[in-house]
Amino acid sequence: MRIANLSGRLVLLHEGKAVDVERASAGRFGPDPQAVYERWAEFRAWAADAEPGDTGVSFAPADLGSPAPAPRQVLAVGLNYRDHAAESGFAVPQGLPPVFTKFATSVTGPVTDVRLPEGGHTDWEVELVAVVGRRAHQVSAADAWGHVAGLAVGQDISERIAQLAGPAPQFSLGKSFPGFAPIGPWLVTPDEFENPDDLELRCAINGEQVQKGRTRDLIFSVPALIAGLSAVLPLLPGDVIFTGTPAGVGLGRNPQRWLAEGDELVSTIEGIGELRQRFTS
Repeated sequence: MRIANLSGRLVLLHEGKAVDVERASAGRFGPDPQAVYERWAEFRAWAADAEPGDTGVSFAPADLGSPAPAPRQVLAVGLNYRDHAAESGFAVPQGLPPVFTKFATSVTGPVTDVRLPEGGHTDWEVELVAVVGRRAHQVSAADAWGHVAGLAVGQDISERIAQLAGPAPQFSLGKSFPGFAPIGPWLVTPDEFENPDDLELRCAINGEQVQKGRTRDLIFSVPALIAGLSAVLPLLPGDVIFTGTPAGVGLGRNPQRWLAEGDELVSTIEGIGELRQRFTS
C-alpha cells in the first residue's frame, strides 16, 4: 500500500492515481495525513478491503507534501554507515550511533525550492526514512517491523558551519533550516518490498551521481534502530526516523563540495521514488 499527502489531504495511491481517503471512506477517516497514524491498524484493515473504483485523480509531484507532515518527534541517526563514518573522520560507533533531531518545521514535501543559508556550507545526505505506525516502547528488534507504518525517501540537508561551530556541535540547529527535511514522495508499507532491509539509495546533483549505497549496509538496521531508540523513549505513531546516509557527502570530499544556487538535488530509493530539491540564494 502507498499513501500520500496531496495538497494537504490524505490519499491512497492506486494505479498511479490518488484516491481521497475521506471521500472513499465516507468520512470514517479524516483528510489529515498525520492523523491517520493514530489509527494505523484500523486504516490498514479498511484500505485492504477498499474498492477505489474510478475515483482516482491524476496529480503532479509538486502537489505532494510529506506523508508525515507534522510528526511529534523527528529522530535522525548519524554515522550509521561505515563508509560515511570513515569519510567524516569518525570511528565506527560501538553502540547506538549518534542521535539528534531535525526540528519539525524543517519538514517539507518531495519537490521543493530550498533557500541556502547565507555564508553557509550546505551539504546533502540521502536517507531511508521510517515512519512509526504503532507506539513502540522497549520493543525487540524481532518485533520492530510491526511498529513501522512505512518507508519513504528523506534528505538530511545539513549546513555544516552551523552544525559544527561552537564549543559543542549544533547538529539539530544546523540540520533544521526551512526545507532541510524533505520526505516523500509517498509512504510505502513494508510488505510492498521483497526485502525492506536491502534497498538501494542514490543521490545526484545536476545529473552527477554523488551517493550510492544499500540499506543492508546500515550498522543499525531499521529494526535495530527502533529497538535501540525505544529502549530509551517511546516512539509515537507518526514519528519520523532518518536512518543515516552512506558515503559521498560534500563534507567528506577533497576538495569539499557544497550545494550552490541553481543546483538540483535528486534523491532516490529503490521501490519508493524520488525527491527533487532546487536551491536558491
